[in-house]
Amino acid sequence: MRVLGVDPGLTRCGIGVIDSVRSRRATLVEYGVLRSEPSDSVDQRLLVIATQLDEWLDRHVPDVVAVERVFAQHNHGTVMGTAQVAGIAMLAAARRTIPVALHTPSEVKAAVTGTGRAGKEQVQRMVKQILSLDHTPTPADAADALALAITHLWRPAGALQGGERSEQLTPAQRAWAAAEHAARR
Repeated sequence: MRVLGVDPGLTRCGIGVIDSVRSRRATLVEYGVLRSEPSDSVDQRLLVIATQLDEWLDRHVPDVVAVERVFAQHNHGTVMGTAQVAGIAMLAAARRTIPVALHTPSEVKAAVTGTGRAGKEQVQRMVKQILSLDHTPTPADAADALALAITHLWRPAGALQGGERSEQLTPAQRAWAAAEHAARR
């Protein structure tokens, strides 16, 4: 399975592509940041991000697109741009009939680190370790996009497919599954 993760942002939109491989592992395909100029009008900035995202989708042809679920922050201007870019990512995937999955920041942190309160540096270190990279993916937006893709690959429903048993999950995956189960109660 190929997963394209999107950490939406109007100035910097993190993007990362991973493939699943045997034994519940993931391998890096590519990561980066889509950028738009803050001095441009919002419509032009959205067009620039959409065009770049289309190029990534066409080049990598993912099986699913994992997008960070936007939540209300104190800075409403930031959340608006983030929500707009998340919508563009979902629309671009829908136009290609690619399924979209939304994951909250705390779900992503719990999936890759074992705790929903992990800091950016901890997420970056774990992404490096999980993908067996020689260096930490930067900027943080790109690492977050990779973490989103990993989260989708490791989601509890997918973690038990193909006859795999829950004992084969990593501690971070088990912690995330337990948190998901508790949240559903």
